[in-house]
Amino acid sequence: MPRFFMLRLLCTTILCVIHIFTLINNAKGKEFTDVEMAQYREKIKSMFYHAYNSYLDNAYPYDELRPLTCDGQDTWGSFSLTLIDALDTLLILGNHTEFQRVATLLQDSVHFDIDVNASVFETNIRVVGGLLSAHLLSKRAGMVVEPGWPCSGPLLRMAEDAARKILPAFQTPTGMPYGTVNLLRGVNPTETPVTCTAGVGTFILEFSALSRLTGDPIFEDVARKALWSLWKTRSEIGLVGNHIDVISKKWVAQDAGIGAGVDSYFEYLVKGAIMLQDEELLSMFLEYDKAIKNYTKFDDWYLWVQMHKGTVSMPVFQSLEAFWPGLQSLIGELDSALRTFHNYYSVWRQFGGLPEFYSIPQGYTVDKREGYPLRPELIESAMYLYKATGDHIFLQLGRDAIESIEKITRVPCGYASVKDIRDHKLDNRMESFFLAETIKYLYLLFDPDNFIHNSGLDFEVGTGPSEDCVFGAGGYVFNTEAHPLDPAALHCCSRKQEERRELQDILLNLSEPLANPQETQSQKTDTETEPPVMDSSESIALKPGTSRKSPLLSCPMQPFSARLAVRGQVFTDST
Repeated sequence: MPRFFMLRLLCTTILCVIHIFTLINNAKGKEFTDVEMAQYREKIKSMFYHAYNSYLDNAYPYDELRPLTCDGQDTWGSFSLTLIDALDTLLILGNHTEFQRVATLLQDSVHFDIDVNASVFETNIRVVGGLLSAHLLSKRAGMVVEPGWPCSGPLLRMAEDAARKILPAFQTPTGMPYGTVNLLRGVNPTETPVTCTAGVGTFILEFSALSRLTGDPIFEDVARKALWSLWKTRSEIGLVGNHIDVISKKWVAQDAGIGAGVDSYFEYLVKGAIMLQDEELLSMFLEYDKAIKNYTKFDDWYLWVQMHKGTVSMPVFQSLEAFWPGLQSLIGELDSALRTFHNYYSVWRQFGGLPEFYSIPQGYTVDKREGYPLRPELIESAMYLYKATGDHIFLQLGRDAIESIEKITRVPCGYASVKDIRDHKLDNRMESFFLAETIKYLYLLFDPDNFIHNSGLDFEVGTGPSEDCVFGAGGYVFNTEAHPLDPAALHCCSRKQEERRELQDILLNLSEPLANPQETQSQKTDTETEPPVMDSSESIALKPGTSRKSPLLSCPMQPFSARLAVRGQVFTDST
């Protein structure tokens, strides 16, 4: 990096830091009372219903509301997307009745056998993620759940159906998915093989949840294969670029950073590690984190660099990067998270929102990237950091966000994206993430007692497929569209599937006649295929003509909860 650029960057950064810390020191004197917190919660609710009712009255069943013309449009696939995205927000705001009505409506009206080209990434995070979350929250919302819940249910079946429609995108030599798929016909033969990094690495939460709930491993398998393929393409200095060819593994765009096109890949490594208790995913992220700190971090800003050389390619801050302080808080890097958050907050205070691109050396917006489409990322980080620190400066950001959104973007038919944050000109679009994320994170910021923040003191036992299943004990993991997933439910269902498979093996072992040693030896050389996991209506015995080896841990003399000693090793339920 040229010395003059570094000097200019350093001076700009110092001025920004001095400015924001002056604001912070003044703000710290402002403590929000319980009454004020309640008032802000009510204000956020009124914002939600203004947007939500405007969508229902003017845009449903289209995907999105066009707030300036009071009509609707399909954007991501004709799914009534805003309704799906808003469903779990309704419950978080306490509206059980509307949750039940909408959940039933979606079951009757939304189908995925349609001739539509859909984004694989967006369909996963918004549709599959939204339906999974609603399924896992449906009992809390007062819905009557079917026997076997949470391992079965109509919303779960819808999520599985949507996921199966995008599975053909993963049929590539690398296992990395195409960016677009036709829901009826599969991948178009002329489809471009180039997709963004986030479009490859943002599936492990939803797809592993599906596999653990339904017992079908295909979803988690393809998500992990895509992650591994992407991991193997990192550069010599440990960075990944922005766009990759999923057939050849060649990097088409070699800018490395934490923002647009990359962001949720890093997010899912951390959250996947948390939800699945997977040390391998965390170790992958920590390796990336070292490279990110070494090559892209400058005075608590994160720039874009060339992935092979580490030289600066774009000295900009993108609004999508504002999720990073919240992610840092999840791995315990609070000091760094706070400093970066304060840099980003200074930009918000400058404009009343975050422009899509912000030039760090110039301290101003970037040409043709001046918009603010009501994104949630800075509010998301504020929620995490307030939970971690209790510092009311993060409530101050929430208050600023409420005032900005109300003053700048509210129109008679909802809230409009900002086309230019400098003069506050509006655009005719209200993306579904406004109700799924922005409003949700705002409300949770001012509602520390919400069930989502449960620390484990409140939980439900014995209502699942096993008497000792635990639900709703907290530790919810948000996908990148802010749809919360309950890790305990995944464990309960995956354990049920493991027990069914083990019982199946035990019965087969007891029912089959003893084979002679030569036959047994020849069978060991055969390549045998694992049968698909059956649903609860099927017999646990295999169909005639099929066979399967008994696993090492099969033991008909002990219950599943007992510890098994096999060849000197002790195994427990969690193994």
